[in-house]
This record gives sequence, structure tokens and C-alpha cells, in this order.
Amino acid sequence: MLGTVIKSTGSWYQVKTDEGKIYASRIIGKFRLDGKKLTNPVAVGDRVELEIEQVEEETALIRKILPRKNYVIRSSPRKAHHLHIIAANIDQTIVLNTIIHPNLKQGFIDRFLLMTEPFDIPTHVVFNKVDLCGEEEIGIYAALEDIYTPIGYPTHLVSALRGDGIDDLKEILKNKTTLISGHSGVGKSTLINALQPELDLATFEISDYSGKGQHTTTFAEMHDLDFGGCIIDTPGIKSLSFINMEPLEIAHNFREFFEVSEGCKFSNCMHLNEPGCAVKKGVEEGGLSELRYMNYVTLQEETANQNHWERNRDL
Repeated sequence: MLGTVIKSTGSWYQVKTDEGKIYASRIIGKFRLDGKKLTNPVAVGDRVELEIEQVEEETALIRKILPRKNYVIRSSPRKAHHLHIIAANIDQTIVLNTIIHPNLKQGFIDRFLLMTEPFDIPTHVVFNKVDLCGEEEIGIYAALEDIYTPIGYPTHLVSALRGDGIDDLKEILKNKTTLISGHSGVGKSTLINALQPELDLATFEISDYSGKGQHTTTFAEMHDLDFGGCIIDTPGIKSLSFINMEPLEIAHNFREFFEVSEGCKFSNCMHLNEPGCAVKKGVEEGGLSELRYMNYVTLQEETANQNHWERNRDL
């Protein structure tokens, strides 16, 4: 029997069979991903092969994970040197942000894109809470739109609370499997409720003291959309790091840098201190985003520090 994992709760998974029945399922055996250490061998969106365990209790065993067309993976925030699969077999992603309340963390966008780019997963950069934005915030959005839209990441300005831009988002989501993710407090649950009111997901106000949101989603879960398609809701992400990536992988997955890197003097140019670097020249001349480049350099420095720590640990 085949099905799709629609919710992950740690050791148990909810699997919806192709016939529409839902089973509480657990794993039998060990599943690995290219030899990597995983905190969750099975992810929401996975297609799996089931064996019914108890008909009366509606439980089943996951015997096999079918080949994935793609997946979004990150370093585990809780377990060192392990990776966590956020979702699998998706058509597109939305990285949800706010310019204000909470304040924008632009570097998070580039870190998120570093997870989707290896599989060429289309990503929309969505900014919520336009109802709170003044002239200054709208100007910031316009500047970000000028950065991301030309390099293939469409940007959108919406208000989940007021309804601005929701109909346009529905057209984007229609008949597709979409992963939605973002920092806590950006209004992810409110947005999903605006898209599919029947879900009535819990929402909380941001703390005026800390300016941070509370986690309203504890586990990843797939929800059907009545206008076609489904959305995968994930817990709010505080930070993203990439122990699973080599420096050259980071360089290759900043797409506009990779495109111009053919003009670099050295084929293995890392776009840091090398002479004749086409990427650095593009940044200096204004053809490439300085913000994106600064985030790129930060990621390369973090990776170098991590690799240095790993080498010393093994001595």
C-alpha cells in the first residue's frame, strides 16, 4: 500500500494512503540519505510503502521510502553534525518575511534560498504585514524586489490580516505542493488561515518586549487546499547553518554569482580574495547585489570556521 507522509510528530508519522485513509505509522529499519546522519529519516511529503499493523487501531509500518524527486534539508538545530529534512517532493517554496513587526532579517532569505537552489526548487519571496508598512518600509520592499525578482525569485507584498495579495497567492499555489517557511512571528499561521480559513490554525501575538513570535506550529504538516494543491506548514526557523555544504557548493548555489563566474580568472574562484574575480567586479560595478554578496561572504566564513573546528576535533 502506498501513501504520502502528511505529518511528522517525531517517532510517529501520519500517512495518507492513495485511497484517502490516514494511518498512524512508525518506521521499521534504518533509512539513510547518501550516508548522511539524519534526525528524521522520513519527512512530510515523502512517498512511502506501508504495511498495515493493526486494522482496528489504524496503525501501519513504513517499510520503504520511494525515491525523492527533491528535498529541502538543513543542519539540525538540536543535534550537532546531523541534518534535518524539512520536506520532500515539493513543487515550490515560499519564504515568508516581514519588513516590520518583527523587523526584516534579510540574510535569512539568502540562507533559505541556499536550501532550495541545489534542486532548482522555484521559490517565492513573500513579505507579510503590508498593513503595518509606511513609506519607508515600502521603499525597503521595492529595493528587495529589485534584488530578487531579476534573478528569478518573484517577490510579493501581502497582508494576511487584511487580505491584500491573497487571491494572487492562491493562483500561485493552485494545484501545487508548496512548502512555506519563515521566522517565528512573521504570520505564517495567519497567512495559511487566510488561504484556507477552515484550517483555523492557532495564532499568537508578537511579544512587545522581545519583538519575537511564538512557535505556533510544533511539527511539519501538509494541508489540502480547497482550490487545488496542498501546503506544507513548518515550525518557525530561528537560524540556518550549513554544515552539509562545501565552500564551492555555496559558491555554485548563489545563482547569479555562478552565472558570471565564467569570467573569473581562476576556474575554482571562491569570489573572496582572488584576483580577476568577475563576481567581485560585478558587485563593485553595481550589477550584482552587495547585500547578497555580504551574506555570501558570511556563509563562507562560517563554513571555513566549521571546517577548521572539525579538523582540530579529529586530531
